[in-house]
Amino acid sequence: MPSAESASSGCSDVLPQDVVALERKLADYLDADQIGKVRRAYRVGAEAHAGQTRKSGEPYITHPVAVAGILADLRLDWETLCAAILHDALEDTPLPRSAIAREFGETVADLVDGVTKLDKLRFGSRQEAAAESFRKMLLAMARDLRVILIKLADRLHNMRTLDAMADDARRRIARETLEIYAPIAQRLGMNRIKSELQDLGFRALYPYRHAVLKKRIQAQPVIRREAMSKIEAQLAQKLAQEGLPHRLVGRVKTPWSIYTKMRAEQKTLDQVMDVFGFRIVVQNVMQCYHALGAVHSLYKPLDARFRDFIAIPKANGYQSLHTVLFGPYGSPIEVQIRTEEMDLIAERGIAAHWAYKSGEAGSNSAQSRAHDWVRNLLESQQVAGSSLEFLENVKVDLFPDEVYLFTPQGDILALPRNATVLDFAYAVHTDVGNHAVAARVDRKLVPLRSKLASGQTVEVITAPSAAPSPQWLDYVVSSKARTAIRHHLKRLEHEDAVELGHRMLDRALEALDSSLDRVPSEHIEQYLAEQRYRRLEDLLADIALGNRMPAQVAQVLTRAQGELPSPEPVLAAGEKISITGAERGVLTFAACCHPIPGDEIMGYLTAGKGVVVHRLECRNVPEYRKSPERWVPIDWDRNVEGDYRAGLRIEVDNKPGVLAQVAAAVAAANSNIDSVEYQERDVTMAVLDFAIEVRHRKHLADVIRRVRRLGVVHGVQRL
Repeated sequence: MPSAESASSGCSDVLPQDVVALERKLADYLDADQIGKVRRAYRVGAEAHAGQTRKSGEPYITHPVAVAGILADLRLDWETLCAAILHDALEDTPLPRSAIAREFGETVADLVDGVTKLDKLRFGSRQEAAAESFRKMLLAMARDLRVILIKLADRLHNMRTLDAMADDARRRIARETLEIYAPIAQRLGMNRIKSELQDLGFRALYPYRHAVLKKRIQAQPVIRREAMSKIEAQLAQKLAQEGLPHRLVGRVKTPWSIYTKMRAEQKTLDQVMDVFGFRIVVQNVMQCYHALGAVHSLYKPLDARFRDFIAIPKANGYQSLHTVLFGPYGSPIEVQIRTEEMDLIAERGIAAHWAYKSGEAGSNSAQSRAHDWVRNLLESQQVAGSSLEFLENVKVDLFPDEVYLFTPQGDILALPRNATVLDFAYAVHTDVGNHAVAARVDRKLVPLRSKLASGQTVEVITAPSAAPSPQWLDYVVSSKARTAIRHHLKRLEHEDAVELGHRMLDRALEALDSSLDRVPSEHIEQYLAEQRYRRLEDLLADIALGNRMPAQVAQVLTRAQGELPSPEPVLAAGEKISITGAERGVLTFAACCHPIPGDEIMGYLTAGKGVVVHRLECRNVPEYRKSPERWVPIDWDRNVEGDYRAGLRIEVDNKPGVLAQVAAAVAAANSNIDSVEYQERDVTMAVLDFAIEVRHRKHLADVIRRVRRLGVVHGVQRL
């Protein structure tokens, strides 16, 4: 195996041009000893990757050196640069982690380990592998944020050299870059890397569209360039008159920003291009507001287009003043005003932390916000059902558009666009979300599904008895809320399944003159071990979900006691399991017959679905009689709550206003209509199928009675 010693002695002292160029960059901010460590990392990496080439035919070591060069532009420390040069060594070469740790320290070894992909593990699909790799990367980020900086630089260089890849691989990598890596760079405030990732991803995914837009940007008419210069001169003159030292730069739109704006705002290319953009960089915060007043006195601001991200920074730490002015040529002028420090953080994001030797508060702001974000992601991944589910949740959090909201105490929370009151409740705390019932937004009472707008003050109202429902998933947008709701529902479903499975197994054992209490614990433990269950609750849940037959489990357990079971246990008459309807996690109400409380019912065990409840008069019951071992004798409990779906077929006169009359009669009986379908229609008659919600048979009878009283109705039949 290669070691640091063999690498340093076996390589020539003549360094390649790319390494020489890297060392020139490092000379600006690292001392000689630190540069020496980076050089040693190159020699170790070159020895480890000796003989390996990239798809383009270049020596493989050119890629890690280029990644280190990108990070050197961000002025990252020597540990990050060493890890960047060695970031593929653990995966692609025999170089052991211990050799890296011995030569460069545990920190560098941890960074390399954090970036290493998961090729050694086997997954069901490429998507699952990518999702699990992403999850591991976030865990490493939690320990050291420099892991994501190396990963982003690695992806950026791969995108720069993507032309050597096959078409399918190129499109897949480009889509992954646009969906995950560019948004991560934006979320961490690294605007420069984000913009290049987006542009390269766009070019690889849609080469023709990219070429058209790029040509259009480069071929701007002379008149527009002259107008841009004139506006720039007027802005510079006004700032100079105000005595403001400043740096003024014109902003050029990228093909990707033009493309996304055209799609999002349904604008033509000419409309998007017809905007002038400038950035004014001054020395301190007070000068930012002074400059704002200066440009507003030069050109009139457009109403409702001013944003103060200095007072209320974005979630990624970005700070700036944004204003849109009405220009002299009828085109809007977009102006950003910020300090030098804000400009550095806007371009480099969390990487700016390492550029500051003193670690000033401004740079730590982006750093601490990034740590908060990663910590929230870790909470989500701990309760996510799978890596793919976790990755989907994270994607939601990566969208840049945000709303800024206030708690009653004046704290600011940033949430994704279209966030609801429920998202806000979960952002405050998971327990607040789980028990939320309503909220006061700017002192007005609103429901949980209400969407929020920036600047609103939100006070969440909770109740100890409240709990998440599956419908909540329809209107939350933040990953924290979605993950917490799913986790709670899964836990409730598991608890319901365990309880129902316990009752089913007890009934099956009673038919064999036994019970779960009378089965020796060592027999239960033996059965659990043979069937690879960690605990009894998992077996009971599997029974309720239809994955194990209670009669068969009962036979095995009683046989273990030395008893002689009957070949087919039959439940004694009247011994039925009572259901309340609240076991919705493990009970499914059949769509073929729509059972409701008061109906005579039976349960049929279906793998994965659990107990499917049918009416005894259902047309499918004769078929189910062929599998008696799957029957579950059930009946309604005395106390049943909730609404249940029922179907009605109604024959009516075919004339205007009939549907409204029937709907009014259903509503008068305190029932909701889920759907209506026309089944038949001729000149005089029409047949309507209604799906309605009722509480029990008496409630359904009341609905039918009210509908039959209508003069336009000729017949009502339950489906």
